[in-house]
Amino acid sequence: MRKVMLLLPAVALSALACMGTAQAESAPGCASTVQIGSTGYVKKNGTIIASVKQFKGCGKNWAYTYVWDSYAAQPGGFSSSAAMVVNGDRDYGSNVNGRNKQDVWSKGTNTLTKCTRAYGEVWGDGNVYWGQTDERC
Repeated sequence: MRKVMLLLPAVALSALACMGTAQAESAPGCASTVQIGSTGYVKKNGTIIASVKQFKGCGKNWAYTYVWDSYAAQPGGFSSSAAMVVNGDRDYGSNVNGRNKQDVWSKGTNTLTKCTRAYGEVWGDGNVYWGQTDERC
């Protein structure tokens, strides 16, 4: 009985750790990316459906959007995008990943000397949900 009681909290913590956090965090063509700033979140009706992160590496900034497993598993499909926002313009390095792809990287942007934030969108049920990171200067 005692072994079961000790095992249950460990199993619960393990399950919480796997609830949809981003897994792939190396930009295409740049293996040395490092996250900068806080993680932003895309929410649907108050529920987190994706993470948005900003990275630097290989002399560039990168935006990254990861659609959580819980949203990706729902019927109907989805699309996602990632872009860098510079001076309010979110078209820097935009990239649409296509249908039912959980992770998407923006193109690398030459914006390390500017104030930037990562921006991500998820859509597929007739609505667009978006989130962004804090601004980094």
